[in-house]
Amino acid sequence: MRLQDLRLAVLTRAPRPNVWDLIALILVIGAMVLIVYGGKQTTLPLSALDVSPVSLDPANLPFYALRTTLRMLLAIACSTVFTFIYAAVAAKSRRAEMVLIPLLDILQSVPILGFLTFTVVFFLNLFPGRVLGAELACVFAIFTSQAWNMTFSMYQSLRNVPKDLDEASKSFHLSGWQRFWRLDVPFAMPGLIWNAMMSMSGGWFFVVASEAITVGNTTVTLPGVGSYVALAIEKRDLAAIGYAIFTMLLGIIVYDELLFRPIVAWADKFRFEQTASGDAPTSWMLDLFRRTRALRALTLPFAALNRAFSNLSAEWPRALRPSSKPGAPPSRLIDALWFAIIGIATGYAAYKAYYYLSANLQLSDVYEAVLGGFATLLRVITLIALATLIWVPIGVWIGLRPRIAERVQPLAQFLAAFPANLAFPVFVLWIVHYGLNSNIWLSPLMILGTQWYILFNVIAGASAFPSDLREAAASLHLTGWRWWIKVILPGIFPYYVTGAITASGGSWNASIVAEVASWGDTHLSATGLGAYIAKATEDGDFPRVVLGIAIMCIMVTLFNRLFWRPLYAFGERRLRLG
Repeated sequence: MRLQDLRLAVLTRAPRPNVWDLIALILVIGAMVLIVYGGKQTTLPLSALDVSPVSLDPANLPFYALRTTLRMLLAIACSTVFTFIYAAVAAKSRRAEMVLIPLLDILQSVPILGFLTFTVVFFLNLFPGRVLGAELACVFAIFTSQAWNMTFSMYQSLRNVPKDLDEASKSFHLSGWQRFWRLDVPFAMPGLIWNAMMSMSGGWFFVVASEAITVGNTTVTLPGVGSYVALAIEKRDLAAIGYAIFTMLLGIIVYDELLFRPIVAWADKFRFEQTASGDAPTSWMLDLFRRTRALRALTLPFAALNRAFSNLSAEWPRALRPSSKPGAPPSRLIDALWFAIIGIATGYAAYKAYYYLSANLQLSDVYEAVLGGFATLLRVITLIALATLIWVPIGVWIGLRPRIAERVQPLAQFLAAFPANLAFPVFVLWIVHYGLNSNIWLSPLMILGTQWYILFNVIAGASAFPSDLREAAASLHLTGWRWWIKVILPGIFPYYVTGAITASGGSWNASIVAEVASWGDTHLSATGLGAYIAKATEDGDFPRVVLGIAIMCIMVTLFNRLFWRPLYAFGERRLRLG
């Protein structure tokens, strides 16, 4: 009798499905069906792309949007894994940081066409005769437009963990693994999520170049919104461009509502503050899943597995552990060996590059590329300064008001995702009609997509700004310029620098698209390194592509080392919370 009562009690307490379970189940199954259907298209032979070429029929746009979105979601997943590994190693190891952060500067400055030039053939040969090879080349290209921004964000957060939280983790005797998942990742989460949204939008910005790939004699056009836009520009079809913009807007709203807004609302609990915050962000999708019974019960094993994973009492490798004696100086012998290895590797790479370029190019080619590099540098500096003056005040105002940030979020994502190519008709026709200087009036296209890195990071910094510090400033009657200079600007400074570094690198990258604009048979070109690389890529001139990318990497790295990194170190040293 007692056994029967026990069984009855278990059945009574078992979670019974409710109406929210039904709605959530429909959404989950629908998402799985779309993913399977879109993924099935990648198994087709490469010849299928010629049998069913991209068409400007707007009825095809839902399918194209599905293919593009799946590529971007796969790229953002790969970018997240890359971010956690790369940023953690760079932040934990001083010696690894010497290599990884300059390398990240270089990777960020390599234009997407530079990656495509050398990766398309590799992926096509990896899966010969299959669409999968072209899909992976496209996903990798989108990955290169997403990963660097997210990595910089997490690295900045890991280097700026408040000292009192760091001391608390030591008092609990957390292992390196436990500290990473219980302190480092939660503290980095708000900024990382905002930058993931920015990176997703950055993928839309470069999707035209990644889906309509032309490198020398190799042309691959994958079905997607990007290839649709490229064809519309070639055909001068303004109606098709309007359909593409509307499709992008719908796509951004869908994944914002179903993915990013729930994550933002969930991550609000990780904000660093000692008093209750104001209005917290909300999400109907997150509320829907919280109201389910059966589906939540099904996630319990995964939650238990996650707890066991994050609670592993494991230490980082010795190279990533901080010194057991905080005041102990680093080993000079190991440092000398490490510098020697870096120097030898750098020297060998420089020798190979010089040997390759000197055999194919003249000194005049180097002079032309360097001159174009300085022209692009002048544009980048001017545009970043203007974007800072405009978007820092707006970003602070939005970030301090969660309700407004929630409403602005989809609009900002759409503006960030707006490809510069779609603005070509307006700029080209305007410049030709009024006889304007292309060197000046094509420049705004460079900042069209990258200025939002500054806005998103400033919003993230203002959103994460502790409420208790705001209350302390109010009690001290700090207002006006004093409030800006003494309170909010120091609080968001590390976030701003992260956004500005990424915006700067993104502007260099966008110069490939912005300095060469076309609308049908009308082509405009500005003097700059971006135009130099774009022309060399179109001609299949690999030596000049390598030279242009090398010059761009050198100039971006030097600019970051001499300007942005000192600002970054100042913010880490003087403007750190805690």
